[in-house]
Amino acid sequence: MAENKGKTDSIRMSMQGCRTNNGFVQNEDILEKDPDPGSRLDDAVAVLGPVEPDLKDIRPYAGMPKEVLFQFSGQARYRLPREVLFWLTVASVFVLIGATIAIIAVSPKCLDWWQAGPMYQIYPRSFKDSDMDGNGDLKGIQEKLDYITTLNIKTIWITSFYKSSLKDFRHGVEDFREIDPIFGTMKDFENLIAAIHDKGLKLIIDFIPNHTSDKHAWFQLSRTRTGKYTDYYIWHDCTHENGITVPPNNWLSVYGNSSWHFDEVRNQCYFHQFMREQPDLNFHNPDVQEEIKEIIQFWLTKGVDGFSFDAVKFLLEAEHLRDEAQVNKTQIPDTVTHYWELYHDFTTTQVGMHDIVRSFRQTMDQYSREPGRYRFMGIEAYGESIDRTMMYYGLPFVQEADFPFNNYLSELNTPSGNGVFEVITSWMENMPEGKWPNWMIGGPDRARLTSRLGAEYVNIMNMLVFTLPGTPITYYGEEIGMRNILVTNLNESYDVDTLFSKSPMQWDNSSNAGFSEASHTWLPTSSDYHTVNVDVQKTQPRSALKFYQELSLLHVNELLLSRGWFCYLRNNSHSVVYTRELDGIDRVFLVVLNFGESSPLNLKEMVPNIPTRASIRLSTSFADKGGQVDTHDILLDKGEGLVLEYNTKNLLHHQTAFRDRCFVSNRACYSSTLNLLHSLC
Repeated sequence: MAENKGKTDSIRMSMQGCRTNNGFVQNEDILEKDPDPGSRLDDAVAVLGPVEPDLKDIRPYAGMPKEVLFQFSGQARYRLPREVLFWLTVASVFVLIGATIAIIAVSPKCLDWWQAGPMYQIYPRSFKDSDMDGNGDLKGIQEKLDYITTLNIKTIWITSFYKSSLKDFRHGVEDFREIDPIFGTMKDFENLIAAIHDKGLKLIIDFIPNHTSDKHAWFQLSRTRTGKYTDYYIWHDCTHENGITVPPNNWLSVYGNSSWHFDEVRNQCYFHQFMREQPDLNFHNPDVQEEIKEIIQFWLTKGVDGFSFDAVKFLLEAEHLRDEAQVNKTQIPDTVTHYWELYHDFTTTQVGMHDIVRSFRQTMDQYSREPGRYRFMGIEAYGESIDRTMMYYGLPFVQEADFPFNNYLSELNTPSGNGVFEVITSWMENMPEGKWPNWMIGGPDRARLTSRLGAEYVNIMNMLVFTLPGTPITYYGEEIGMRNILVTNLNESYDVDTLFSKSPMQWDNSSNAGFSEASHTWLPTSSDYHTVNVDVQKTQPRSALKFYQELSLLHVNELLLSRGWFCYLRNNSHSVVYTRELDGIDRVFLVVLNFGESSPLNLKEMVPNIPTRASIRLSTSFADKGGQVDTHDILLDKGEGLVLEYNTKNLLHHQTAFRDRCFVSNRACYSSTLNLLHSLC
């Protein structure tokens, strides 16, 4: 009887807790008197039995038995919110996945590092001397990295620094895996590349695979017919008597005279497209191609971000020895000694040459798989026709170079609106769809801009390359308007004509222009270095350096310049006019450049719906910056340029009349609502 009473009391307390919902039962021994003891057992049976209790007026409470809690959780008012939340979560996940896929699908291809900002080309022997020997070096470049960053440069391009006998400006390499002692050590190079990357910059270097120095170990082994090196170079029998060589054919060197030279050790003639100290490698030999591949891998492993491959059109020669055709067929064959007197159908751009270049690309792609470490490939195609130059971009589904370097502006010797216009349109109209252009106004083998066109054209030419679509490339010193030097007496075994643009960088007005503390430098500094130098110009608000920095900053920060359409409007002997515009942005940049005498322009006649007034975003005449011009009548002085800005919704590239005059590389549109680029234009 006592046992039954205890069970009844326990059941009664549980049910009492359900009714009062006081949270916790503090003292189970304090029980309320049940007025009807007989009903307690009935209540217990109702809870524990097969019939579900009526829980309509009961709320869950802490400590509720799970059997009862399960009964509550099955009610509609608890079950429905739970199911709604579950399906909302599932739907949200699918929406996020769909939105991510949609954004990826409509997003244009991001600009890579070699597209996002300007390149700065350095001739290392002339940039900065750190060890007082009169020659620039790698440590000197490292010392000046902070200056380079002030130019908003993204990529540094260093020309050849390999161990060399100094012939042909280090193009005759003695060892592709060694730094020439004049520039420092391999440790210096490793420190330099680490410092460049620490600054957020990239590094590309020169590489000329066509030939080596005759001091190279490969050539020394080849001339003695040692193992696999026997056919590393191009050897043929030739007649050599009494110091006179009769070559196998009439092929000529770039520098003139026969491209065959007799070697007394091997008793054969070897082929050289350049100097006789630079024998051509035999790229018909698979072992040679493998050697070059390993050299590329060597420098990529060191951390370089890309290469500029030079002289690639000379990689292959016809295996037959037929004479090349004369330009002037009536000329006596024995008098044909200059390179331009022959058509070079058998010694340049041979079938299979592009296959070799693509193999370079494939090797570099193996090192581009890491995110953010794409390896750039540029081709120096100087002397090629525009159609042959464009072939280096590759085919639609077979990539070759990221771009061949565009040096056509650096060949302009007279300022002319028509001349500039022809360079721009010849490149843009012939460039394969979706490829990326580039522009350069100087280089180590070209006369400097100031000496070619005049100091008054420095700012306008820099404005040109920074407002055209593509990557601007600056040769060191062009940002301050350096000019050629007058070379008289040198102890260098170089072609003197190519030395003029390689004078030491002008840093300040101290001895040797701050380039070196040595008593003698390898080349003299220009006589104008007291006024044309970095230290002076960085304190002058209207200097070429200050203007260059403003241009580069505008290029970095404006989508109109980095991603926008280019539409040319007019050209004549004096001026060039074009716009930069982008779908989704109601602003337009209109660039006006005057290369001739002062002449008025009526932009209203050129651009439909242009406002009567346009703002001056940037001007070569610093007094005009921030002002406005009357678009009916703009008068520019010689060498003056303007970047105008105005608002419009009628973009030119949508208009039928301008469709054939507008170009874009990577099409994109801007959404101001989402603040992102998309391709649904």
